Amino acid sequence: MLLAACGPAEEVQAPEPRPVRTVTIAKREAGDTVALTGRIAAEDVAALGFRIAGRVMERPVNVGDRVGAGQVIARLEPQNETNAVRSARADLAAARAALTQARNHFERQETLLAQGWTTRALFDQAKRERDTAQARVDAAEAQLETADDLLGFTVLKADAPGVVTTVGAEPGEVVQAGQAIVRLARQGGRDAVFEVPAQVLRTAPPDSVIAVSLTDDPAVTASGRVREVAPEADPVTRTFEVKVGLTDPPEAMRLGATVTGRLTLAAQAVIEIPATALTRADRQPAVWIVDPKTATVALRNVDVVRFDPAKVAVAGGLDVGEVVVTAGVQALHPGQKVRLLGARP
Repeated sequence: MLLAACGPAEEVQAPEPRPVRTVTIAKREAGDTVALTGRIAAEDVAALGFRIAGRVMERPVNVGDRVGAGQVIARLEPQNETNAVRSARADLAAARAALTQARNHFERQETLLAQGWTTRALFDQAKRERDTAQARVDAAEAQLETADDLLGFTVLKADAPGVVTTVGAEPGEVVQAGQAIVRLARQGGRDAVFEVPAQVLRTAPPDSVIAVSLTDDPAVTASGRVREVAPEADPVTRTFEVKVGLTDPPEAMRLGATVTGRLTLAAQAVIEIPATALTRADRQPAVWIVDPKTATVALRNVDVVRFDPAKVAVAGGLDVGEVVVTAGVQALHPGQKVRLLGARP
């Protein structure tokens, strides 16, 4: 037993290197194409309403109607405004009659004063009465102009040719001043409106041309450039509304039509690796790097700028020529020996 105990110890076999799949890092010029769904909208939309309150008597236009500049959109009941015009005209007529009488009296006093048959006090009084009568005429004329304007405000007319998109009041309703009666999409321009993620806005090239086509008929196409970008993201979707001004859009691109916009992002040198290579270290994205001299692995954090289910774009943390593990990353530990699949053990 003692002799057996002094025998040589059995050698512990080293673990077999774990087989892994890898990829060698290389940079390439990437210019991805982004496709977004949007809608056609008018470049200039105005909400038309009355300047005064009142009861709508008629609204001869409906949604979808084309209207011309100066065409009647709606009318208010004009009884009160008509009576105000009549009253203002009567006041003006009375003021003009009083002015005529005051002028005649002033002229008589002026003649009598020159002949010495009246006093300076009576002449000054006649002059004041004439000036007062003239002021009353001026005020009456202004009141008549105001009453005429209010009467004209009972008729709502289109200020430019366009298409009625929505209506906000029906005949018989009492509306307030400024309330939208109709919304008019003015002619002269069409926009393609998209909800764009912030990442696309950051990577989009400046002054780029957007290719737009009807979703249900891709043969109907147009092009345009970004005209307006919303300064604030939508609180629900966290996307930004972008309006693309279309150049000579075809008639088939009607208001409200669903369209698809395509944009090629700026080409830039990037490092792309399979999404299966990505893991986490210290709550940050990381990958396993293979040391070709020792055939061991080490964990390294990387900066990810874009990812999808198939591949990941890395901005920093990797160099060209390095070997990254793409399969079996969850079973590795730092310093572990690996065997590259396809290579000799």
